[in-house]
Amino acid sequence: MRAKDGGGRAGGAWRRPGRAAAGAVAVLLAAALAACSPGGPGGTPLNSPYAAGAERQNTLYTAFTQRSPKYLDPTSSYSVDETPYTYQIYEPPYGYDYLKRPYQLTPRAAQRVADPVYLDGQGRPLPADAPGEQVAQSVYDIPIKPGILYQPHPAFARDAAGHYLYHHLAPADLEGKYAVTDFPHTGTRELTADDYVYAIRRLATTRVVSPIFAHMADYIVGLKEYGERIRAADRELRKGLDPTDRDLPWLDLRKYAFEGAEAVDPHTLRIRIKGKYPQFKYWLAMTFFAPIPWEADAFYSQPGMAERNLTLNYWPVGTGPYMLTEYLANRRHVLSRNPNFRGEPYPCEGSDEDRRNGLLDDCGKTTPFIDRIVFNIEKESVPLQGKFLQGYYDVPQVERGEYGVAYLVAINDSKEKARLFADRGIRLPTTVETQNWYMGFNWLDPVVGQGDTPEQQEKNRKLRQAISIAVDWEEYVTVFENSQAQVAYGPLPPGLLGYREPPEGANPVVYDIHGKDVTRKPLDVARRLLAEAGYPGGRNAATGQPLVINYDAMGGVSPAARSQFDWMARQFAKLGIQLDIRSTDYNRFQDKMRRGSAQLFMWGWNADYPDAENFLFLLYGPNGKVKSGGENASNYSNPEFDRLFEQMKFLDDGPEKERIIERMVAIVQNDAAWMFGYFPKSGGAYHQWVGNGKPTQMIRNNLQYLKIDPELRARKIREWNQPVWWPVWLLAALLLLAVLPAVGMLRRRERATAVVAAAAEGGAR
Repeated sequence: MRAKDGGGRAGGAWRRPGRAAAGAVAVLLAAALAACSPGGPGGTPLNSPYAAGAERQNTLYTAFTQRSPKYLDPTSSYSVDETPYTYQIYEPPYGYDYLKRPYQLTPRAAQRVADPVYLDGQGRPLPADAPGEQVAQSVYDIPIKPGILYQPHPAFARDAAGHYLYHHLAPADLEGKYAVTDFPHTGTRELTADDYVYAIRRLATTRVVSPIFAHMADYIVGLKEYGERIRAADRELRKGLDPTDRDLPWLDLRKYAFEGAEAVDPHTLRIRIKGKYPQFKYWLAMTFFAPIPWEADAFYSQPGMAERNLTLNYWPVGTGPYMLTEYLANRRHVLSRNPNFRGEPYPCEGSDEDRRNGLLDDCGKTTPFIDRIVFNIEKESVPLQGKFLQGYYDVPQVERGEYGVAYLVAINDSKEKARLFADRGIRLPTTVETQNWYMGFNWLDPVVGQGDTPEQQEKNRKLRQAISIAVDWEEYVTVFENSQAQVAYGPLPPGLLGYREPPEGANPVVYDIHGKDVTRKPLDVARRLLAEAGYPGGRNAATGQPLVINYDAMGGVSPAARSQFDWMARQFAKLGIQLDIRSTDYNRFQDKMRRGSAQLFMWGWNADYPDAENFLFLLYGPNGKVKSGGENASNYSNPEFDRLFEQMKFLDDGPEKERIIERMVAIVQNDAAWMFGYFPKSGGAYHQWVGNGKPTQMIRNNLQYLKIDPELRARKIREWNQPVWWPVWLLAALLLLAVLPAVGMLRRRERATAVVAAAAEGGAR
């Protein structure tokens, strides 16, 4: 009986491989079907960054390509990759109208954009049009909207007796808590002016580093001295602690006041500014001036919080339309609709182009339109672009303007790509940004600079003018910027008060202007100016030596840079001038600029705020980089320009300011202080189901205005990702051809085994 049982088991064991082989075929076929099907497990496409059915939700999907943002604490945050989060979560007093150009300040948490009251040295009020030199203080009383609530957060949670639940935690209480969502209870309260006061005081703290403290200390009354007091208080609290200790006693800034920032009442913020500084209002649209509730500062200052990354850098606390609900470092971040947000109307004013593009269709509707924004990491550009074209990402990266420009270049280079983008209804709007790239002449240089005598000054001016005519920036933009930039006629980009479109704004030193036609002056004009400068044919008239100009470039020598350098050398060669290119890394380049040893250089500037002052100060004499360490890298100095700048910086927007700006631009055009170069474009990339997309690098709280049509997205994703069946049948055939011989062999072995077993059983009988 044992032999029979053993034989039976043996027979069963031999039959299993045949079934296993057939099973293997089935499994491999299923895998092949899944790989080629638009639906993997649960119906999710295998390369989709989200779960099945998520494409039908009111969620915007986008990507980030580097590490997670480093600073979400508004006191410290200053990087572009942080703005998609900070500007949706926090509400500074002001913002910008989403559609209007030139950019226009609008209230966010404030009830209105407040005009300052000017005081003289004795504290007496001055008229609104008082000369800036008479103003000792500008007092801003900013009314805060009542009824604004913070997002739900454990820092505000209270028990039945009104005591804070989570303000006296021991390290053991944090067991298992690594996100604010791990705390079961939350609360909220109303935003008050004191929260803005606390934030301004926090600019001075040593607990976090604010990149604008030094600048604001020059303007906000008493802030510099306040910083010294806070540092002393912090040193006292740190006594006896290890310098590397992350758990520090809370520095309660409510105990330390100063006159530059105060709450007049619960809904009136008062800020005092030294003298007259009209540009200060633009700083109030940046998250440095977002409110910080003391409860959040106290909550995150408790022992054990920092080591668990429970800080404002990871878990912000705000009143804006969204709040951070998921933070997986270097993997995924999620913004969700703030249930306590009051809602704001979509803007109703814009340009004719905005109307044609449907950007005014949602006039007056309550924002935000989208429930969630999901950011997934995509470390490589090719998978990111592939998933965008498949419809899995609605926008490639919400904070970057390069993608739309790159896609425009691609479709201009390829008819096939142009058809693909057109068939998929992808919109690629562009805008000229508030930034510039220019080539500067070092004003301290004896050849291309100011010159030390009136005669030499005139000769050097003509040399700079000749070079400015010869260097063809229209060609540069076509070749190196793929036509995705605008040639500059002066230092001010579009969108700012004082910018004038050509032909009115064209540079008459470099261009001939005939009615509406603007053309670069012929080279003969440049050659004549060069001869008058003392360099006929590119040689020194006195010595016969060739004129050699040194171009100090940044970034080293790559193939792309070399082609630009070759192009630049050819531009100077038109006039017989030799260009000696000295390329270094950025650190050495900056050192040369600080020492003033560069002769000719190329640099750019990205505006902090949309005001002409933020560009014209790059040419203001007292801001010279060598003399004062300022941002005037050319070390340009013109007494008339400087005098006008000092008038202009005190003026509010209006005809008088515009007239002075026009004169200042004319001065630097005539002096040829720069070759004005170009203004870069940025571009958006939006699928057809994304509404209200308008690219801008100035307005950062733009996500609340976007909208999604989830059903259209779901249909298009399925349409664009149809299964490809022929590889499945080919693979199936190959698998069958490979497996069938093995199955036949196994069956023959089974039959042979059965015969042997039967014979053995007969012999036993």
